[in-house]
Amino acid sequence: MAAVIAQDPDFARIEPAAGPLPWRRRDPGFPGLLRAICGQMISNQAATAIWGRLSALPGALDPLGLLTIQETALRGAGLSRNKVLHVRALAVAIAEGRLDLPALRSAPEDEAVAAIASIPGLGPWTAQIHLLFGFERPDVFPAGDLALAAGLAHLKGLAERPKPKALAGMAEAWSPWRSLAARLLWHHWRHVTGRPAGEAE
Repeated sequence: MAAVIAQDPDFARIEPAAGPLPWRRRDPGFPGLLRAICGQMISNQAATAIWGRLSALPGALDPLGLLTIQETALRGAGLSRNKVLHVRALAVAIAEGRLDLPALRSAPEDEAVAAIASIPGLGPWTAQIHLLFGFERPDVFPAGDLALAAGLAHLKGLAERPKPKALAGMAEAWSPWRSLAARLLWHHWRHVTGRPAGEAE
């Protein structure tokens, strides 16, 4: 925290206004990515409800176990037809060894992102989010995240939200702690907009 604030003093204003930074994390394995698919394109409240129903299904948090669950049960938990296809594709990739999450924890970022993003339903943004909250890597910055752009624009009083390329360039100044900078910007934006903090595992 001290290093990030030394690199950019504007970050020092976040916690006094928004309160202590909550340390959000996700399971680094299959359950973490499964939850990511559940939460795509819906509100945090809806995602939490679906995750509660899905994770309660026997075997759902294990790739082989999930593949034995009938589609009707997965749909009953709240998954759309597309998301059923995506969670099954993820389970198959892990079960067959094509996606080795433990090995990816220490792989170069580009390699890890590409491997995760190759699974249907898991794009580069979701992969970067998993590296940040699942693997807890210290220097990941999802520059395509709209809330990060909005948070930074508000914090610095910018006339407009920076585009992903410009945002990535600005974030280079916070390396090697870009993940913490991202967490702080999300925290700031949640405070400004009055939104709940979301999941905390």
